[in-house]
Amino acid sequence: MNHFDCLSEVRSEDADGTGQPSVYLTFDDGPYPFATPEILDVLAEHRVPATFFVIGAYAADQPELIQRMVAEGHQVANHTMTHPDLSRCGPGEVQREMFEANRAIMTACPQASVRHMRAPFGNWTEEVLTASVSAGLAAVHWSVDPRDWSQPGVDAIVDAVLDSVQPGAIVLLHDGCPPDELPAGADVSLRRQTIMAVSQIIPALHSRGFVLRLLP
Repeated sequence: MNHFDCLSEVRSEDADGTGQPSVYLTFDDGPYPFATPEILDVLAEHRVPATFFVIGAYAADQPELIQRMVAEGHQVANHTMTHPDLSRCGPGEVQREMFEANRAIMTACPQASVRHMRAPFGNWTEEVLTASVSAGLAAVHWSVDPRDWSQPGVDAIVDAVLDSVQPGAIVLLHDGCPPDELPAGADVSLRRQTIMAVSQIIPALHSRGFVLRLLP
């Protein structure tokens, strides 16, 4: 099973009948106490929504950030409880990772409405897709990946998004880092390039006539 069996782009781009094409910003691997607030600040400055695919263990540790996401009109989505490679997990573990993440999100913010799920590393299998359906979650991949997690430079991130974006594109970005990859003593510098890139990407997309929307 490959990512084309998941939602990789939104084909009905004109969701509100305005005739303006849509782009969907998504953020993985948070909430991260240093970078996520700054990402939220940038989104608030430009008055655009985004979807945050959060790690359940982080949601449990940072409930105030989940609450802020919801209060500011963003979507909170499921990125599993501990960010394992689900393709290496048995069906029972796959289900536990999803359901525990859902519980952690709802405990952090009962007002959250969790509707989407993204597999860590984008590794989809029949078991993962079946578990998503069981949990009532739509499986979401992406169509634009600037590999911001590798810190290639602000300009590289911006250029990769703008060179690839099309109507209905789902853009993959990161506001955090998986637990087993988090450097010791990490701070806001871990996602500084992403924060700076997003502050440029949003107005550039607006100038091209795109509207940034929540995933349907």
